[in-house]
Amino acid sequence: MSGDGTRCVWGGHPPGAVGDAVHPGPVLSATFDLGLPHDPQPEYFYGRAGNPTWSAYEAAVGDLEGGECVAFASGMAALSTVMRLCARPGTAVVLPSDGYYIARLVASEELAPMDVEVREFGTAGAWEPLNGASLVLLETPSNPGLEVCDIRAIAEAAHAAGALVAVDNTTATPLGQKPLPLGADFVIASDTKALAGHGDVVLGHVTCADPILAGRVRAARTRSGAIPGPMETWLAHRGLGTLDLRLERQAKNAHALVQALLGHPAASNVRWPGLPSDPSHAVASRQMRRWNGILRFTLPSAEAVGEFLAASRLVSSSTSFGGLQTSADRRARWGDAVPPGLLRLSAGCEDTDDLVADVLGALDAVRS
Repeated sequence: MSGDGTRCVWGGHPPGAVGDAVHPGPVLSATFDLGLPHDPQPEYFYGRAGNPTWSAYEAAVGDLEGGECVAFASGMAALSTVMRLCARPGTAVVLPSDGYYIARLVASEELAPMDVEVREFGTAGAWEPLNGASLVLLETPSNPGLEVCDIRAIAEAAHAAGALVAVDNTTATPLGQKPLPLGADFVIASDTKALAGHGDVVLGHVTCADPILAGRVRAARTRSGAIPGPMETWLAHRGLGTLDLRLERQAKNAHALVQALLGHPAASNVRWPGLPSDPSHAVASRQMRRWNGILRFTLPSAEAVGEFLAASRLVSSSTSFGGLQTSADRRARWGDAVPPGLLRLSAGCEDTDDLVADVLGALDAVRS
């Protein structure tokens, strides 16, 4: 199977025997039959160590990303596990100053007190020096600024310095970008967003290029108990089946919205890597396979954001992204170092004409 849509639909669903369920449900048991004392330990023996529902989902995601996947209870559980595994006293952890803010909190509040140096660089800036680093964490496109960095170039420099490289691929998705072939050691994502795609689960994963690293990540998950629920994993796997379709509509809607925003006086600093005139487009087009539905723009003030959201019928105010419904989040409310009126907008799967008309009408209502 080579096509994105086929792999999304069939991933993790091997052919079954006659009479098997075509759409098997989640395995909810916390315990499994161990057999007799002299029998070998089965693959599944306790719910914190393994579950067939996890295995099916991990097989599907791992196939898309080109490595061995380990599912987690959330994106932050996945990210913090990798950070703690790689950070060692006397070394440095390097991460983006403009990426997801909680990753910086983990570094500054949990790793720094353990004699781990924390270095921050802007995603689109020069990532140096890397000497003494044990982990380099990238986020491209970044959240919420949608800046882009060159994964291959930074991975080569990081490996030369003896560091492992992790890429937060949440905004791009496995269909939009494959960091492992570009040199990353880990791919991390919040599957709460586009992979599950329906806003009804919290989930994350780590995919590793090296099976030995994957084994370490899996053991850390078992020890910490940062495990996903079988029902949530099953829902994410079901949502993954339509990722190809959803991403296509979301990217189409994002492109149309960007064109509309560029022509409206209320919106400024419109950014979307898929736009040829965007500062990140040249690098993004070299390493991204497809565009997505995440864009950002700035309104004159926080009050203007309120006017925009109040006037819109199709844009919900929520802090996640990648779902069926278009949503917008004023990122300054969470402490990001961005203008008060900056909005990260996640284009949903609505009809393009309806969505553009709604957003333009809401922009017309902005007075502040």
